Amino acid sequence: MVLPRSAMRNTFTVLPLGDAAVTVEFGREIAPHLNDRVLAFAQAVRMQHWEGVLDVVPAYASVSIHVDPLRLPVSILSQRLHALSCDVEAAPSGRTHRVPVLYGGEWGPDLDDVAVFAQRSVADTIRLHYSNVYRVYMLGFSPGFPYMGLVPSSIAMPRLATPRSVVPAGSVGIAGCQTGIYPSATPGGWRLIGRTPVSLYKPQSSQPFLFTPGDTVEFYPIDADEFARMSYAAPA
Repeated sequence: MVLPRSAMRNTFTVLPLGDAAVTVEFGREIAPHLNDRVLAFAQAVRMQHWEGVLDVVPAYASVSIHVDPLRLPVSILSQRLHALSCDVEAAPSGRTHRVPVLYGGEWGPDLDDVAVFAQRSVADTIRLHYSNVYRVYMLGFSPGFPYMGLVPSSIAMPRLATPRSVVPAGSVGIAGCQTGIYPSATPGGWRLIGRTPVSLYKPQSSQPFLFTPGDTVEFYPIDADEFARMSYAAPA
């Protein structure tokens, strides 16, 4: 059944997270229509300007609302959320980003394995990745890390059994049906297929994250010379 584009009342479940947060769950799958509802609901909560709300965090198919329980008990918050209605069309529209990627080699050490998994040539595997348009469903794991999808099923290789202790900033990876970019050097178990010279996280900026949930991303391949030039020209 297709939900109406207007009011969305009581079409979710509110789950307590201790005494200082709740999660509003709309479903349990990665799907654009659910994420549309998530983003619209998160926007509606923010626009209430309820005293005591500390953060509103959208995910794939849920929204977590963190509060100061001394100013807003979760019981009252839950009542307000159940009474809240919103419109999918009220969700902020996303931007489109074109992101350069140097695929393979030392920049994408798992690319050959992904190609074997896909039973494709390396060139075809690269093409399958960059020919898709990806939605940024959520940010998480580390500051500014975009969870994007969905990758073509043939290259949806599972995570590494043992994560790497350090993944370089800018690394582009695959984990099942998801693709993502590491904004900073962190441990990680995604299959690394390339690297971008684009900076995703600038902590000193008033807008520290390049991506916002609801944005779309188009990758395109570059060579080593272009990567070096873009890296040198990128602002600190």
